[in-house]
Amino acid sequence: MYTIKDHNLYLVLSSEYAGTKPVLDIARQALTAGVDILQMREKDISEKGLIALGKNLLSLCREFNTPFIVNDNPYLAKRLGADGVHLGQEDIKRYPLFDTRNIIGHGKTIGISTHSIEEFKQANRDDFNYIAFGPIFPTETKDFFLGTDDIEEVLGIAKKPVIFIGGINLTNIDSLLRKGVRNIALIRAITESDNIAAAVESLKTKLGTAASFLRLRNNQEN
Repeated sequence: MYTIKDHNLYLVLSSEYAGTKPVLDIARQALTAGVDILQMREKDISEKGLIALGKNLLSLCREFNTPFIVNDNPYLAKRLGADGVHLGQEDIKRYPLFDTRNIIGHGKTIGISTHSIEEFKQANRDDFNYIAFGPIFPTETKDFFLGTDDIEEVLGIAKKPVIFIGGINLTNIDSLLRKGVRNIALIRAITESDNIAAAVESLKTKLGTAASFLRLRNNQEN
């Protein structure tokens, strides 16, 4: 099972937000530049197309020793041999956690999306491997956003890794890092960038700077 460490950059890859760029090209550039986790999120592709794309993305992730996560469907994750599956709030109704664990295997990673402090607290009690919280900022993928007010509470009660998502980009990431955020997921800030590698490298630099600051502060406190 992949253990999510601090200061991960998690790319949610979707052709819907890729523009004219081939998804596999985006994936290779992002992985080369240092993306830590890659998720395949495709809502409007046939099962045959998903399997073909998933096999190619899995192969790329194996090349870079990067975890590959499938969105929504534990059966597809199992078929592809993915490292895990990410479920939304509606998905968990179709694939309850116990069933999902049995489908994909006990050595795989299961993540869950949460969109409120109440949903987060419930997921925090359950046996998920990580919890996504958001959308933090306005984003085209959702018709609402949560803002940053609950971040400290979420981090204060979290029993497992938390990945913040939703409208995060190079302009606003610093405001999250100052609140203690250590893992972020993005779609458009990477996929819509004119320079995929540069975007990833800049985001990784900011995460790395935050990591260095936390280590320094912890050393001073100890």
